[in-house]
Amino acid sequence: MSAGPAPTCAVPLPRAFYARPADQVARALLGQRLCVEQGGRRSLARIVETEAYLGVEDLACHASRGLTPRTRTLYGPPGTAYVYLIYGLHHLFNVVALAEGEPHAVLVRAVEPLSELPARTDGPGRLTRALGIDLTHNGIDLSEPPISILPGDPPADVGVDRRIGVDYAGTWADAPLRFVDAASTHLSRPLAR
Repeated sequence: MSAGPAPTCAVPLPRAFYARPADQVARALLGQRLCVEQGGRRSLARIVETEAYLGVEDLACHASRGLTPRTRTLYGPPGTAYVYLIYGLHHLFNVVALAEGEPHAVLVRAVEPLSELPARTDGPGRLTRALGIDLTHNGIDLSEPPISILPGDPPADVGVDRRIGVDYAGTWADAPLRFVDAASTHLSRPLAR
């Protein structure tokens, strides 16, 4: 964690950054900075692990089960937050990608703190807990507070692996759709390589 001046959340990534397939956005999000402003607190973290979910054909994607009240946000405009509750315990933060009506998303699996945070951030449920992200953030525009993604520096070494916890997804289970900053010590799980 770095000490110093309070982080700033100015100049978020433009909506056009997200308007491409989720696998491209997932890789491009590595090194970008996630900023959360709420309750008078501003938290900043560097994205170090993501997973891409590629729409209705991808059996690991929520969209493969069709449009439901839970997945409605997933079909929204690119650059929107898709937050859901899993196992009744953990909120997971995703970024909607591609185009409205095309349900692509990127799960942010781990971040590296750039400001002091109250808990670990090496997993999708841990990072939302540490940053205070919950269902109230579902559907918000990521180009303005309370959650925005800012430009950062891409990692020197990007690792690619299969996604975690999607063994039920048939041939999609082995798809190389998990992207990591291979030098980070904040990953949810090491690369399988």
